[in-house]
Amino acid sequence: MNKFFVILAALFVILACEDVIEVDVPKDTTRLSIDALIRLNTDSQTTRLQVRANETTSFFEEIGPALLNRIQIVVTSTNTIIDLVEEPLGSGIYVADWSTEELIEGELLLTLDYNNEQYEARNTFVPTVPFDALRQGEGTLFSGDETEIIVSYTDDPDRIDFYLFDFDFNEFLVSEDTFYQGQAFEFSYFYEDGLKPGKELTISIMGVNEGFYNYMNQLIVQSGGDQGPFQTPAATVKGNIINTTAPNNFALGYFAISQEFIDTIIIE
Repeated sequence: MNKFFVILAALFVILACEDVIEVDVPKDTTRLSIDALIRLNTDSQTTRLQVRANETTSFFEEIGPALLNRIQIVVTSTNTIIDLVEEPLGSGIYVADWSTEELIEGELLLTLDYNNEQYEARNTFVPTVPFDALRQGEGTLFSGDETEIIVSYTDDPDRIDFYLFDFDFNEFLVSEDTFYQGQAFEFSYFYEDGLKPGKELTISIMGVNEGFYNYMNQLIVQSGGDQGPFQTPAATVKGNIINTTAPNNFALGYFAISQEFIDTIIIE
């Protein structure tokens, strides 16, 4: 009875208010957003290059595909030009198939034309190491409903490595080998909502450079760990895609070429 009275009183207060409050919705400049993480399987002779172009709009509006006038990847050591085409039309997804071997050697230059402005980004291939093992653990964190996945791999002793892990469901994690260079390393990752038995997970490990590591780390911190690298972040995080026509109107996103190893695990 008391609860019912409180609800009626609250409704009376709401209905009695006659003043209209106008809230100014924050707006941001429309920007181009580019998903240009190229994942390479070095055992494959060809790689499907895929770049997703979106347009970010004002605060509460959705992101739609961006129509590019031109998009190319240039192998700078040979001046080879790879033209990407939109497939399917209107999707904002631009693709091409190319020799994996050519993509590994030397610098790659991404160039594109959007709204009569020129954008570019440069990067080189970054190798990584495969998983030693993926297994399901029995640990939990707070609610007791989490699912633990234990990841094991062995770091390369001859280089400084930065890693990007894709845990499916648009969940990512980064790591650097500062404290375990050249050693076998193991850590646990927890899915907060838990996973049903029989669910198959596809998990990958990618090599990234320090710039992309720092970029991803900022996005993960902002989003609480559940945001992909090319969704609109809570605050603008600048990647490596430069607008050479109007420098202040830079694109969101990042251009990177990463070796990737993929493994799967079925939840018990």
